[in-house]
Amino acid sequence: MDARTYTNWHDQNRTWVPMSRKVTSLAAASQKGSEKHLRSTARHKAQQGDYKSAIALLTQLVERNPSAANYNNRGLIYFQSGQQALALEDYNQALQIDPNFDSTYNNRANCYISQGCIAEALADYEVALNLNPGNVRSWINQAITFREMGLYDLALENLDLALLLGGLECHVYAERGRTYHLRGDWNCAIADYQRAYDQLPETTAGIGLRQKISNWMNQLLSPATA
Repeated sequence: MDARTYTNWHDQNRTWVPMSRKVTSLAAASQKGSEKHLRSTARHKAQQGDYKSAIALLTQLVERNPSAANYNNRGLIYFQSGQQALALEDYNQALQIDPNFDSTYNNRANCYISQGCIAEALADYEVALNLNPGNVRSWINQAITFREMGLYDLALENLDLALLLGGLECHVYAERGRTYHLRGDWNCAIADYQRAYDQLPETTAGIGLRQKISNWMNQLLSPATA
């Protein structure tokens, strides 16, 4: 209930909250605010490439609140900084705390891929999707794995489903275009690359994907322009 609603109630409808409970609530709110600030600052540091500072901040979070989400987030930064073994430890710890955390299965699968453990990665993507069929990132990542295995039809099925679910459309179109490209369906590939361009945000967040699509498009067109 917000303050405005509460103050409009008649006196007889007000509920007395003992001071000890008020202090506890304020302390909990303060801790939550502090954790939110640490998490936000860590994300900002990671975006700047300062992984050491980001990990230090997330370690403070883990010590204050050893939740599955905090272990997962630190694992993600370990992974981004190239420390796969530490990332895997954090993902495993997160899943011990919450075995139904679908995002962690997705992240651990990505870690397995970087270590060449394809079977383990595919198993984790499958668990993530069983837990949350709407996890678009897992559909995309599993599709990329299928594509790298030469299973283009399975990859396209995943990406078509990801488009139906909605979200991350520019990434889905880009990866579907690449799949068509490698399968030899160049017209479909060009169309999807263009769709991906049209979906890209006009921010720095889209720069990396824009460059990737440009590289793929150049690879596709180079035989025709040679």
